[in-house]
Amino acid sequence: ARLFCSEEFTGKLEATFEGDYRLKLNLAPPLLARAQDAQGRPRKREFGPWMLNVFRVLARLKGLRGTAFDVFGYSAHRRAERAHIGEYEALVENVLAGLCAANHGIGLTLAALPAKVRGFDVVKEKGMAEAAQLKAQLLAEFHAAAATAAERAA
Repeated sequence: ARLFCSEEFTGKLEATFEGDYRLKLNLAPPLLARAQDAQGRPRKREFGPWMLNVFRVLARLKGLRGTAFDVFGYSAHRRAERAHIGEYEALVENVLAGLCAANHGIGLTLAALPAKVRGFDVVKEKGMAEAAQLKAQLLAEFHAAAATAAERAA
């Protein structure tokens, strides 16, 4: 919402389009998206430029994020995102505790995993699942490389 309300966005629109144009936004708001598309994602609906007013209100309500008044924070997707933060912190601690020269590269790859998770809701869910699989594989390689290095040193 903040991005669509920014002067930068408005400026880019005005620089890109001339004359009489109409802004249309294709969105799948969690409170309104009931039907699913062929890929199992919420079906998007078309909204007119009036939606920018809604975005302005949402942008002003940013301070409610993470509080009891955050109506979007109760969704399964948002709860999973918050849990993911704790999992990442635990992963970093695990990597730091076992880091050595032999597994340094794998450790960096593990630390960068969250950057691979993009999108919203079901798209993000899919990315989180793929990242979890990769994390398990990389952790096994990480610990195996550390064990091999320790055996060689002994």
